[in-house]
Amino acid sequence: MLRFTAVVQEALSNTGSEAVLISRSGLDLSRFHIRYSHAAIAWKAADGTWSARQLYYACDEGHPRLYDQGLAGFVMGIDDSALGYVSIVALPSEAAQALRSAALDTPRALHLLAARYSANAYPFSLRYQNCNQWVMELLAVAWGELPDGDDLRERAQQWLREAPYKPEPVDVGSHALVFASSFVPLLHLDDHPQDDIYALKLRVSLPSTVEAFVREQRPASERIELCHDSRQVVVHRGWEPVFDGCQPTGGDRVVLLD
Repeated sequence: MLRFTAVVQEALSNTGSEAVLISRSGLDLSRFHIRYSHAAIAWKAADGTWSARQLYYACDEGHPRLYDQGLAGFVMGIDDSALGYVSIVALPSEAAQALRSAALDTPRALHLLAARYSANAYPFSLRYQNCNQWVMELLAVAWGELPDGDDLRERAQQWLREAPYKPEPVDVGSHALVFASSFVPLLHLDDHPQDDIYALKLRVSLPSTVEAFVREQRPASERIELCHDSRQVVVHRGWEPVFDGCQPTGGDRVVLLD
């Protein structure tokens, strides 16, 4: 994992950017055809080191928090040490600078933090928030040049509506999963529209929906996807995903771990 982190570090440095969108595979969501579960803002310090600012749920405290984490720690958040994925979206200079400024404006970044966490939070409700929705609202603050204030989340969500931000619905596929939300502490449905619940299609902010929005808003953005298995790291450029199982195709760079 440390060798994989070194390749991710190299890819970040090669972007020439001061801040990027970074996502990792984490919880296994393959049953929903979802590769990435967690997004953050990676930013470069004056000494060249990279860190990730992100929302995480502090289980012991029972509250969401903001957390700055070194790159190795962020990468090691991948649950499967035998197969993992990281996605980097490098932004045009002006967009990257605005995002870095907003992310590191700690009072404003904290003002975007909701009091309650839900892993499947609805993007246009103030009731809950998940890690990817915090990133979305931070993008709104950065690119909408929204000033701080008690209603910052409300204004950020309004900006996203008007942008417009339209996350692709997740097909939950089973009423059993809807029923489970009554018993699983970090899953909630009381913020979702009834029509979405009945249709078993929930709109949720995911790394894929964040990336789709960034690509639409800033078409000059570039995507780099990195994956590893037990033998190699594959570095893949472009918006098309790398093959499942971390299989390289023509033009991909391969770094052997043997």
